[in-house]
Amino acid sequence: MYVYRRPYGSDGPWVQVGWTCWSVLLPGSNTPTMAMIEAAFHRTPFADPEVSIQPVGGRTLIRLDNWFAMKWSESGYEPEEIDTLNPADWFSLRVRIKPIFESVTYDFGDGTSQGPTTSLGGVYPSGDIVKAYEAAGTYGVRATTVLKGEVSLNGSEWIAIPGQADLTGPTTDLEVVTAKNSLYLAGN
Repeated sequence: MYVYRRPYGSDGPWVQVGWTCWSVLLPGSNTPTMAMIEAAFHRTPFADPEVSIQPVGGRTLIRLDNWFAMKWSESGYEPEEIDTLNPADWFSLRVRIKPIFESVTYDFGDGTSQGPTTSLGGVYPSGDIVKAYEAAGTYGVRATTVLKGEVSLNGSEWIAIPGQADLTGPTTDLEVVTAKNSLYLAGN
């Protein structure tokens, strides 16, 4: 735990004076604990992991390769975006929490999956999360991600937060259809 001080009655900044592994020896009871920080990490409104599929349009043919990519929803905090907590709730300390991407697992909706992996996939031809379906049907595709976290107190270096957050994103439906081809004589 980092130790900060500010003279009593002062409006000046808190100054880091050291650190200790014995937080119970620090004066006062107004010190955030790692358990409090871990709880705040889990309350962070994270962005949802969403899946985009190519070909676009939510419809494809059996045995045709499909490219999958994970993206983050517009709302919420995605990895490397910093959530600054209200100092009034944290003993006047500036507490910043940063989610860190660990892995993603792609669930293809047909009983198969790929991952955990650090690959966010991609589009044709360079994407590396590719799947062809062998049977017609509608499949719910989704991504499940694992995030770790880091915290900074009053501008300190980033410190790892114990535990992880497991996020399951919304389902994207993919309709897989068959096609029948026919030969015609020219002019008919």
